[in-house]
Amino acid sequence: MRLFKSAAAPLLLTALGGCKMVVMDPAGDIAVQQRDLILLSTVLMLLIIVPVIGMTLYFAWKYRASNTKATYDPEWHHSTRIEMVVWAIPMAIILVLGGVAWVTSHTLDPYRQLDRLGPNRPVPQGVKPLEVEVVALDWKWLFIYPDLGIATVNEMAAPVDRPIEFKITASSVMNSFYVPALAGQIYAMPGMQTQMHAVINHRGVYDGLSANYSGAGFSGMHFKFKGMSEPQFEQWVSSVRGAPGRLTHADYLALAQPSTDDPVRHFGGVDQGLFLDVVNRWAQTGKTCTHELPSTPGAHTAKDASPAMSMPMPVAAASERLSKTPLASPRSAG
Repeated sequence: MRLFKSAAAPLLLTALGGCKMVVMDPAGDIAVQQRDLILLSTVLMLLIIVPVIGMTLYFAWKYRASNTKATYDPEWHHSTRIEMVVWAIPMAIILVLGGVAWVTSHTLDPYRQLDRLGPNRPVPQGVKPLEVEVVALDWKWLFIYPDLGIATVNEMAAPVDRPIEFKITASSVMNSFYVPALAGQIYAMPGMQTQMHAVINHRGVYDGLSANYSGAGFSGMHFKFKGMSEPQFEQWVSSVRGAPGRLTHADYLALAQPSTDDPVRHFGGVDQGLFLDVVNRWAQTGKTCTHELPSTPGAHTAKDASPAMSMPMPVAAASERLSKTPLASPRSAG
């Protein structure tokens, strides 16, 4: 059995060699910087781990019971040189890691607008980011292009080397938007809007997924992200605009119903302001949105809101408390 395990291990490693580790071979500049951060942190930590493991094995071998040549000193208790090594080197590495974490916490902030498309490639002046509004539904992804007047389900496209500005929310439960080849994940939360800025640098079709368990259909909640040249992207936009149907508020209510393994869908038009209504917990046409409710506690009753907007008692109590204090802008990235 031991011989079999020893022979099988290299075969398994060879099979894994065919897998593409997209996190370590991304196609977007933000993801590349995040990969470099992972590599740098790993190397710095290995500077401690590898010598410690090596010395542990060496000491265990040198001071084994059968080695009578090794020095035996039961009264030994202190060495200034050893103390200097075991404290100075880890402290230096911690300082470097702390500095790197401080800098990258700002440069890789998902809310921060891009100032580069890649190394030594600043964003050209006058380039307008592609705005994409993302809604995490049960269990599918809705993408709205407000400037283009189109919407898609479980498919997204963007031109290469053009900044992308994501605005992200959810319809019912908390989720997480993640395209490993593009950038890190960021939470999608109902009643809140998060943001992310990114860029794709290479053409191709990449996997997007939900990185936060959200119910029975979670395993099928994935989509395709297409990086295209500008002419290809314009053709894709034209094909979506030619699709029958328009994403109205009524259509959104039907789309938001729970469903699993949904196919790709295109909408040639979309109601203006739909994303903002989703963020504000809009439920039915003509009903009151969250941002339109009076801010004074007790100034409205349950009749002012639609049934779908009714909140459980703990949530309602928390909302009443929060209405008395200033609210900070929601920011949550993974």
